[in-house]
Amino acid sequence: MTLGKYAGILLTAGIDNFSNTTETIETISNAQENLQAVAENPGMLQEWLEGLIPDILNFAFQVVIAIAIYVIGGKIIRWIVKLVGRSMDRAGADAGVKQFVAPLIKYVLYVLLIFLIMGLFGIATTSAVAVLGSAGVAVGLALQGSLSNFAGGVLILLLKPFVVGDYIIEDTNKNEGTVSEISIFYTKLLTVDNKVIVIPNGILSNSSLTNVTHMDKRRVDLIVGISYEADVRTAKEILKKIALEEPARLEEEEPVVYVDALGTSSVDMGLRVWVKAENYWQAKWRLTENIKYAFDEKGIAIPYQQIDVQIKQ
Repeated sequence: MTLGKYAGILLTAGIDNFSNTTETIETISNAQENLQAVAENPGMLQEWLEGLIPDILNFAFQVVIAIAIYVIGGKIIRWIVKLVGRSMDRAGADAGVKQFVAPLIKYVLYVLLIFLIMGLFGIATTSAVAVLGSAGVAVGLALQGSLSNFAGGVLILLLKPFVVGDYIIEDTNKNEGTVSEISIFYTKLLTVDNKVIVIPNGILSNSSLTNVTHMDKRRVDLIVGISYEADVRTAKEILKKIALEEPARLEEEEPVVYVDALGTSSVDMGLRVWVKAENYWQAKWRLTENIKYAFDEKGIAIPYQQIDVQIKQ
């Protein structure tokens, strides 16, 4: 490349740099002129601020209206929820249905209230719904367990495997207790020792469970072992008498006494008595105690495990 060409390139670069520098200087000069104009004419800043005041007042008014709508809307929602609860009470709905439906209606109404306030600020509800729909897919994937629990709660209310007040046994983890609440996502059990067990609705709807108190009456089954030296006929008569004297026994159901098995060290006697579901445990405990007293009076031995210890010198 010749010296003339080098000179041409350098000259061109210098011209470009000079042009850029000139533009920068002009921009700074214009900014300085604007600041000088504002300084010389303070009324321009005042006019600009005065132009913002209506917008600020309008926004503040919208905020006040939004707060008022939220407060009034919240009171209306609470009134609607109470009205729905009273309607379900008059219709004789289950306590579990009321515990499930009331929060659901409350959440839906609050979502509608938020959409109403968004419309007040000029936000298109269709755009908000589209954004929520798109976000709902991601949230749904992240909250599959919660959605499963919600669906399980709906199935429990529709199929009614249990209702509030029933005593159930969850077979998977062996949790048991009286159903105290069926909420949107969880069911609460109250144990006999006054503990609260919270079980997801999805587990209860997808696994087996035992509803102990669903039926009006239950059968008390007792197995008592007697020694082989004891008279089986006498033992059966004693058991039959105790069953007939049980105050919680249902009169229309005849008690059953039988020989259940011939064990390795005892003759196992069986006793079956029907009682009301709410009297089950009291009847079982009372029968067991009375059997022990009666066998002791008649000299009928109840075998128990014994260990013979031999000491060698």
